[in-house]
This record gives sequence, structure tokens and C-alpha cells, in this order.
Amino acid sequence: MKALLQRVSEASVRIDQQIVGEIGPGLLVLLCAEPDDTEETSERLVRKISALRIFSDEANKMNLSLSEICGELLVISQFTLAADTRRGNRPSFTGAAPPKQAQHLYEDFILRARQVGLVVASGVFGANMQVSLINDGPVTIPISLR
Repeated sequence: MKALLQRVSEASVRIDQQIVGEIGPGLLVLLCAEPDDTEETSERLVRKISALRIFSDEANKMNLSLSEICGELLVISQFTLAADTRRGNRPSFTGAAPPKQAQHLYEDFILRARQVGLVVASGVFGANMQVSLINDGPVTIPISLR
């Protein structure tokens, strides 16, 4: 799985001009499942994201995790993170999991994040979404479990 994390003050996702998910301080997670990913991969990624120390402490050092600040997650499916741009000018997305598998892993990731006590909002898998955010820092962290 690949994820792009953006530390945010707030974030929201709209579909057809309606907000379907929004959070306050926390992380926007753009999530991409890959063909070899499993539910175990999803679980490992949730553990990694919830424990990653990328929030500022009282000394303004990145020393606190999402769990420690009681931050929220906004999870958006993002197959384009699997883009291969090595050849030509049109990206290939063959590195992304097939839609049925990707949707299952996306939903599994959200479920597991909730099971560890995180407040989770999400977009809708496969929908055309408009994502708004205020990137805090800015802090943007790519994660790949490969």
C-alpha cells in the first residue's frame, strides 16, 4: 500500500457540491492499494500512521503521534499514487490493485483505523471528489509498505 499523508488543520471532501466527510486537526490520507496488498498490509499501515510522530509538542518539535493529539483522519482512495511515469507522457496505473480488491482494502483500512480508536471520515471509493485542506506546516509524508 501507498499513502500520502498531509498534516492538516482541517480537511473536507465534496461530491456533487455536498460535503461527505470532514475533519479538524489530523491527517488527510490519500490511500492506494497495490496488487500484492492484503488485510495484514492494511493493518500494518494503520499502526504506522497512528503512531507516526509528526505532530508538534510543547517545544514545537515533531514528537507526538496522531493518537496522542486525538487527531482525526480523512481517508481518500487515490489509485493515481501508483502512477508510473517512466515512459511517455501518459501515466500508467497498472501498479494499482484492481478496483474490487482496492475497494475492499480501502474499506478495511477505514474499519481498522476506527478499531484502534481513531475518528475517521472518508470519501466514496471510485467517486469524483473535490478535496479541500489546510496543510499544517506544511507537512507531507509519503509512506510505502514495500
